Amino acid sequence: MVKSINSVILLGAICTFVSCTVFKLSMLPSEVYNTLPNFTKSKMISYQKAEEEIEAHRCKYLVKGRDYSANMGLTVKDDLKNGAKGIDDWVDLDGGNTYVLLTYRWEVLGDNVGTQLHLKFDTMLCE
Repeated sequence: MVKSINSVILLGAICTFVSCTVFKLSMLPSEVYNTLPNFTKSKMISYQKAEEEIEAHRCKYLVKGRDYSANMGLTVKDDLKNGAKGIDDWVDLDGGNTYVLLTYRWEVLGDNVGTQLHLKFDTMLCE
């Protein structure tokens, strides 16, 4: 009997943890800025670093202020992976190798049916 109660408690704890992870509607800024570069082939730099590189003639802007709506994923991490793929596609199409993430936001769709990630970024070509 005690073993079965412990199993139910453990199962409840696991379900609670998984549901919190799966049904998360966004990420903290630190999570985005620490995770996104791991999902892209292109190099992510800060706006301040981009300005320094432009001034030093080591980079040039290709497209400023590109808006991209990522395909929906099952989780916000999947949204971020899809956003990363879109960033890489645009950086490649623009002939660059670097991007500056300007803004991001998650839009909750329907009655919490899911989320969609919207990104705004610059593409650059750097040495």
